[in-house]
Amino acid sequence: MNGNPIPLRLEPHARAPATAAPSTWGNEVKRILCVRLDNLGDVLMTTPALHALRCSGPQRYLTLLASRAGVAAARHLDDIDAVIEYDAPWVKQNTPVDSRRDRAMIERLADCKFDAAVIFSVYSQNPLPAALLCHLAGIGKRLAHCRENPYGLLTDWVAETEPQHGTRHEVERQLALVAQVGASTPDRRMRFHVLPADAVSLSHRLSQLGAQQDAPYLVIHPGASAASRRYPAERLAEVAGRLAHIAGCRVFVTGGRDEAALTAQVSDAHADAIDLAGLLSLGELAALIRGASVLISNNSGPVHIASALGTPVVDLYALTNPQHMPWQTPHRVLYHDVPCRWCYRSVCPEGHHACLNGVAVDEVVAAACELMQARGADCEAIAVPLTTS
Repeated sequence: MNGNPIPLRLEPHARAPATAAPSTWGNEVKRILCVRLDNLGDVLMTTPALHALRCSGPQRYLTLLASRAGVAAARHLDDIDAVIEYDAPWVKQNTPVDSRRDRAMIERLADCKFDAAVIFSVYSQNPLPAALLCHLAGIGKRLAHCRENPYGLLTDWVAETEPQHGTRHEVERQLALVAQVGASTPDRRMRFHVLPADAVSLSHRLSQLGAQQDAPYLVIHPGASAASRRYPAERLAEVAGRLAHIAGCRVFVTGGRDEAALTAQVSDAHADAIDLAGLLSLGELAALIRGASVLISNNSGPVHIASALGTPVVDLYALTNPQHMPWQTPHRVLYHDVPCRWCYRSVCPEGHHACLNGVAVDEVVAAACELMQARGADCEAIAVPLTTS
């Protein structure tokens, strides 16, 4: 645990010019710890706020405190200078709780001498454990959304009003947070930089599999971290077969090594489908998504990569939470409305999984065709009404 953050670049990269009023934190706030301890998609949805922090003061140096998933993304985020990995005991993770590791993290953060910390969280998370960590590390300025009075744990805070008074997209939520200290930007795009080496590596890997990227293709991602957010794999298999026939395109099926059985259910259904489970790095996956005519995915990390890269998305959106839909990219969000919406459960508490099971294959195919046609793909029009858009 001891030691400095892992630098992501040896020399400061070119700073974007400040376009907003100077931060109320002042120009003396240069070294900022950005705390985002949950999943890849959450980190990506925070990138506009990170960019706002970067632009709001001269010579800003941003360090990301993140889970393993966030650390993997950090090298693709141009506004992040360094990264520290931390399995926090107040965030869902598989590492056994060890107070010695937490004490070591306090010492490590103290050694970094940060001027300020911004704690990014969804409304269902309590920011105060992270605020206490930063307070004990001697970080003088600490900002977060908070539902209760934090007293001395936060020096700057925004009263939590979600979900009782409505919800915002996660991007808007985090932009509103940093605006509290004067950080803003007119560029509200999500960010993910595909490294040239990742694009070359992907091309080589696909060539070895007898597949090329020079013809239109689509990507299907059947996995998700929670069972409640997975559309039936057998239906995605039917979607893959029908779209390959209609559009005459290759289908790539993606997932982690632990999702191989799931991806096989989809890829084995059609000869033009190639199973890439466990074969791609995060950068290679992003390069694949960047070139796709459309991504069809459960609501998971690849949806947010697509949002950052401008790739059209068919998002099979389980109604477990309301604020993580695609952002500023062509998309169709498909679900079946249910009374038990916004349950925040990893497994459907009602046992029927109706919010996703109620979405017909015809709807998924029609949504994908519509997006592919808009991108210029040769795809027949299918007159099937969509659940929502």
